[in-house]
Amino acid sequence: MMAGAATTKGQLPVRLPVWRTRTVLILLLTGFLVLIGRAVYLQGVNKNFLRMKGEARYSRVITLNASRGKITDRNNEPLAISSPVESVAVNPREVDVNSQQMAKLTKLLDVKTGELQKKLNESRDFVYLKRQLSPETAEKVLKLDIPGVFLQREYRRYYPDGEVTAHLLGFTDVDDNGQEGIELAYNHQLAGMDGSRRVLKDRLGNIIEGVESIRAPQEGQDITLSIDRNIQYLAYRELTAAVNTYRAKAGAAVVLDAKTGEVLAIVNQPTYNPNNRAKNIQAGLTRNRVVTDIFEPGSTMKPFTAGFAIESGRFTPNTVIDTEGGKLRIGPATIHDAHPDGALTVAQVIQKSSNVGAAKMALTLAPEYMYTGFSKLGFGKLPHSGFPGEVSGRLRPYQSWRPIEQATMAYGNGISVSLLQLARAYTVFASDGELRDISLLKQDQPMPAKRVFSASTALAVRRMLEMVVMPGGTAPRAQVMGYRVAGKTGTAHKLDGHGGYAPDRYIASFVGFAPASDPRLIIAVMVDEPSTGQYYGGQVAAPVFSRIMAGALRMLAISPDMPAQNMLLPPADAPEVREET
Repeated sequence: MMAGAATTKGQLPVRLPVWRTRTVLILLLTGFLVLIGRAVYLQGVNKNFLRMKGEARYSRVITLNASRGKITDRNNEPLAISSPVESVAVNPREVDVNSQQMAKLTKLLDVKTGELQKKLNESRDFVYLKRQLSPETAEKVLKLDIPGVFLQREYRRYYPDGEVTAHLLGFTDVDDNGQEGIELAYNHQLAGMDGSRRVLKDRLGNIIEGVESIRAPQEGQDITLSIDRNIQYLAYRELTAAVNTYRAKAGAAVVLDAKTGEVLAIVNQPTYNPNNRAKNIQAGLTRNRVVTDIFEPGSTMKPFTAGFAIESGRFTPNTVIDTEGGKLRIGPATIHDAHPDGALTVAQVIQKSSNVGAAKMALTLAPEYMYTGFSKLGFGKLPHSGFPGEVSGRLRPYQSWRPIEQATMAYGNGISVSLLQLARAYTVFASDGELRDISLLKQDQPMPAKRVFSASTALAVRRMLEMVVMPGGTAPRAQVMGYRVAGKTGTAHKLDGHGGYAPDRYIASFVGFAPASDPRLIIAVMVDEPSTGQYYGGQVAAPVFSRIMAGALRMLAISPDMPAQNMLLPPADAPEVREET
């Protein structure tokens, strides 16, 4: 090896290309220039970016919940109000909780540890831990001083009358949205619109300062119903007593103002407590039977048949009809009367509730004429009360009627109605032949009405209905001391679900009005499947009508139209007149 060698044994000369060194240098300089440019842009041009990032650590936009509008009765008595409550919420990204705090929080909120931990692990900025707590519990949660946990003001619906108005008002869910009844029907007006504002919060989620109002909350509108709270309670009390006394499956009652068409009371049994959300409401209990259930009305339809017959010109109240000993054969079927009679006038057919007499009147009428009359009365059509879930009932086209079907419809079989439809239909007798629209909202003027019967026909049937509550009629128990009363009983077998009728299941009903000289109130009562052996409308439903009517007339200070000494009570040993359909 030569002595002047430039390299040491075992080493290789390393020579990097000049272009590589320059490329690295240029990339480094470019990176520095980009960073400087970005810094200049953020601090000199787009100043809001860094400011927003900083504010995001302490500035929040919170929701200002709007208070739901009140629901009041016609006298401005509260039926549904909203009370402020606190809900516990958390920002999972900011939460910092130890095991001891976790145990206390789980106990206060009454939730499982796993469920709570799942919420704390979510990636959102806002999660509810527990909705609508009592003020005392909410205060205890705050005292735990858990970073990221805070309170959110909300409103909870409260119903002062609880079960009494449950089916009418319905209820709201945890987000204060209407789910049933009036709360659902008028949810848009009642709900209002939430607002928002910007605030400063500390690391524990506590509001330090309000910065600005972004949008003010718009409170919900108040709604005034046509309901009279006192009459509502009276009707509920008497219906409940009857359902319990006769061990019935269910019951319903409705009170109408005959002059205006306003609904003064709607009650149902069984019922539920809308204030108790802790318990699941059983299926079917929320159903407002007055509006959503249909049934065959039985003999309460006979006055309309009589009205059609008189209006046709073929009959008068004194026209005699041979009831043939209480049996009428039509093809293979036979119509029966509960109490056989011979010759009866049209007025007596209604008073004694003769099925044969009603059927004979109906069979003299053209099916189309009878169908048109039922349709004008609102049967087979929605009553347009505004209540969600209202039904139109069942009225088959007249083209499909057979003679036996036309005959049975004359006394309320083969046609189905709601109790609200039936009560509304009786306005034709209480207002001289005009069918009046109905309303659940308080009105300044009477609801519109359209003529169905002439005034003379309506007055003639009204007098027949007065005979029903007198001795010899089917409903002397419907009498009200000091007042002339008019009405009609109904006793109908229930359908068995197989196209026939159940032999031992009945619906007892009564519809009537008072004072008969100048009708002011119409009351319809239905008791479903009384099981104590008494099931006739005159036995079960008529006394309920009497007690509700007596109390309501006193509450409204309506003057008596008959001295008490002129009342015609049946002798104690007089046989009871019953109807059966």
